[in-house]
Amino acid sequence: MKKLTTATVVLMATCVMTRSGEAQDAIPDIEGPYLGQTPPGMTARPFAPGIVNKEEWGDAGRFSPDMNEFYINRWSHQRDGRKRVSVTFKRVGNKWYEFAEPDRTRIPFTSPDGKTLHFGAKYQERTADGWSELKSLGPAFEKIGIMSLGVSQKGTFVLDERGTRDGVSIIRFSRLIDGRREDPQPFPKEINTGKWNAHPFIAPDESYIMWNGVRESGYGSSDLYISFREKDGSWGEAINMGDKVNTEAEEGGPKITPDGKFLFFNRMVPRVGGDGSSQSDIYWIDAQLIEDLRPKE
Repeated sequence: MKKLTTATVVLMATCVMTRSGEAQDAIPDIEGPYLGQTPPGMTARPFAPGIVNKEEWGDAGRFSPDMNEFYINRWSHQRDGRKRVSVTFKRVGNKWYEFAEPDRTRIPFTSPDGKTLHFGAKYQERTADGWSELKSLGPAFEKIGIMSLGVSQKGTFVLDERGTRDGVSIIRFSRLIDGRREDPQPFPKEINTGKWNAHPFIAPDESYIMWNGVRESGYGSSDLYISFREKDGSWGEAINMGDKVNTEAEEGGPKITPDGKFLFFNRMVPRVGGDGSSQSDIYWIDAQLIEDLRPKE
C-alpha cells in the first residue's frame, strides 16, 4: 500500500472540509483508529460518548469496510414530530472530520469488498464514475419489507423483515449459487424461534450468524443471540450471548467491525428528559466474546 504524502493528506483534508459546505474542522484531540477511542476490553461500553453517542439523540451507525469512515443516523422525538439527522465521521491521515449528510435517510449495508451498497431490497454498484442508479434485488425481496441485510464473502445474504401485525418477524438467507441469486428462504428453528428475530449479521466466512431476538429465556425485551455453523453445514442451537452484552433493556443490531476486532451493538437507554421513554446508544466490546461462546470440539 502506498504511503500518503503530506501534500496528498492536505489535499484530501481540503476536499473533506469543502464537501457540500457542510464539513467542520477536525475534531479536537481525536486521532487514530476507532475515532481515537480506547478499546473497551471485555466490558461493553458506550462508543465515543459525546461524539457519536449524543444524550439528546438516538444513534445507529457502522464503519466503512476500510474503517476510515463511520456513518451515523440520529433521531429525536420532539413536540413537532420525529426529527432525523445524518452525519459521517471521516478519517484523513490521522485526524477525524465530521460532516453532515442532509440527503441520507438510511445507512447502507456495504458488501465486504466495498463494491455494493445495499438499501433493503435495493442496491447500488460501484462504477468508474461513482455509484450506479438504484437497482432491485427482485420481487421476492421487494415483498418482504427488509430492515437489515448483511452479506458474507461468498455473497450469501442474511435479511430480516419489518414484521407482521402480531409482532412476528423471521430471518431469511439467500445464497449465490453458480452466479445466480436464489429466492430468500427462512433459517431453521434454531434461529427462528421466539416472537421477534431481526438485524442479522453473518460472519464473512459464514462460520456464525448473530441477531437480536425475543425469547422467554432472555434477559429482557430483546437480547443478542449467536448460532455457529456445524461441520455438516447446519446451524447450531441459538446461544444467548450473555450478560456481558445483554441486560433487562433492549439490545439489538450486532455487527463485527470490518477488521474483526470488536462487536458493536445498540442498547435502548433512558432518554434524557425523564419522560420514561428510551433511545438507542451504540456500545462496543472485544470480539473475543464470540470465541469464548464458540462450542469447543
